[in-house]
Amino acid sequence: LQRHAVTQSPPRSTCSESLTHPPTLPQGDMVSLQDQTMTSSARPLMDAASRSALTLGDGSHGKGGGSNGDVERTSESTVQEGHKLGWIVTALFIVADMVGGGVVAMPVAFVNSGLHMGVILMISISLVFLYTGWQLGVVWNIMQERWPEYHDHCRKPFPEIAKRSMGPKAKKFTSLLVNVTLFGICVVYLLLSANIAHYFVDNFVPEPFRISYCWTIVVLAVLLAPFTYLKSPADFWPVIVLAMVTTTLAVVAIVSGVLRDAPVCHSAAHFPAVETNKVIISIGTFLFAFSGHYVFPTIQHDMREPKKFSWSVSLGFLMVVLLYMPLSTISFWVYGSSMKSSVIYSVQCFANFMIAVHCILTLVIVVNPVNQELEHFFKVAHHFGKGRFALRTAVLTAVVFVGLTVPDFLPVMGVVGSSTIPLGCVVLPSLFYLWINAAEEYEWQKNKIPSVMDVIRRTKKTTLALNLFLLLVAVGGGTIATYINLTDLKDTNFKPPCYMSVFTGDNNVTFGGGDAGGHGFSSHCCGQFSNISSFLETCGGSDH
Repeated sequence: LQRHAVTQSPPRSTCSESLTHPPTLPQGDMVSLQDQTMTSSARPLMDAASRSALTLGDGSHGKGGGSNGDVERTSESTVQEGHKLGWIVTALFIVADMVGGGVVAMPVAFVNSGLHMGVILMISISLVFLYTGWQLGVVWNIMQERWPEYHDHCRKPFPEIAKRSMGPKAKKFTSLLVNVTLFGICVVYLLLSANIAHYFVDNFVPEPFRISYCWTIVVLAVLLAPFTYLKSPADFWPVIVLAMVTTTLAVVAIVSGVLRDAPVCHSAAHFPAVETNKVIISIGTFLFAFSGHYVFPTIQHDMREPKKFSWSVSLGFLMVVLLYMPLSTISFWVYGSSMKSSVIYSVQCFANFMIAVHCILTLVIVVNPVNQELEHFFKVAHHFGKGRFALRTAVLTAVVFVGLTVPDFLPVMGVVGSSTIPLGCVVLPSLFYLWINAAEEYEWQKNKIPSVMDVIRRTKKTTLALNLFLLLVAVGGGTIATYINLTDLKDTNFKPPCYMSVFTGDNNVTFGGGDAGGHGFSSHCCGQFSNISSFLETCGGSDH
């Protein structure tokens, strides 16, 4: 029967083709093919860490590029059962996916939100994102049960979830959203990396060799360019592990440095009054710090027991909160409003270096899916050549241009966090969960999508009410937060684009030092006027 199925059956459809062209086989062939499929699905797939990095580079977020979402057979020679992830290791991958820019920006979010509201927002957002992450895990398990081809490697699992649950149009929207979000994340990490790099340039490079913050962005992009030409991060998966390690070391270093400053700085700390607008502005940063849902199905697919993903996502979010909470509360308690755009100017160099390494590694990974998506669209050859060089250079140039246009990473993080993150981390997972659970057997077998009324009738009222509440809060809150963040970016925190210096002749049109006004870094200085230090150094103070 197996031999007959292999010789007579049509070619196995890919996960992007199977929705619109389901295979039609005689009954005996169908049984044989199903048996063959289940046998293959029981095979271990790729090295889990490599596969996570590969999918980051081939189509899904990772904090997504291949291009059409096809399921791919994995060569038996590359497969080892021992490389599948246990649920604890999976939790570590989730931590590596989420943490990063939030480490330096979260304490400043507390300055805007206030201590009590900051704690409430952090816990609330983490619980909501944990719930929607659990929903994605349930949806992926359902997909693997209904469509065995998803036991094989699928290059774009998040858009595939959209297609199976809500149809091809939902897949196209989801794919676009993923790439827009990844592009915004690339801008944030480039600006943050340049911010830290310029900190070192301004403090440790002899004055004749110093360059402005704007030029630091350009130079850093040029240095990163060769790494973005690599096809995929699959062959250097330790990057993901190294990124997690550097962030953890940075958090430990920051907390120890803050505690060292506490006896001197806390008594002089200034805590500004909480304002509604600033609280809403801080929401974008909180949302950004807990984002990472695009890669969850990829990580889950690498697990030895995918149904234990709920354990992994719970432990992962707990670990992220345990990283963020002490860092944010202690930094706020010690420094208060003396933290400007991030905590990096208040702590020692080792922590800054670790954060910079994490951001650079993450940027190289995150930009890869955008590159590969565009390469598929423009039909660029898979091997390195003029096409790849031109397209990837254009993508990195676009990232640099946006960064030079809006050179302050914190407002960009707020806009990205309040606009695309609620859609990708709350709205879409909830909709996918409702729709795929509402589909009855005869519907999903024929690839028929339930109507809105079908979903309402077939869903438990408590589940429906909870998800409807989350949808309303995410859409309403995200819209308001996006508007206020854009207004703040345009008015209150407006920084002229770097290229305006061509017309104004002012090389310090943006960051001439540690703050937005080009007044120089105020390293290790705290107090309301940044004029106090626990080190034996002179603080210039600040009148802003």
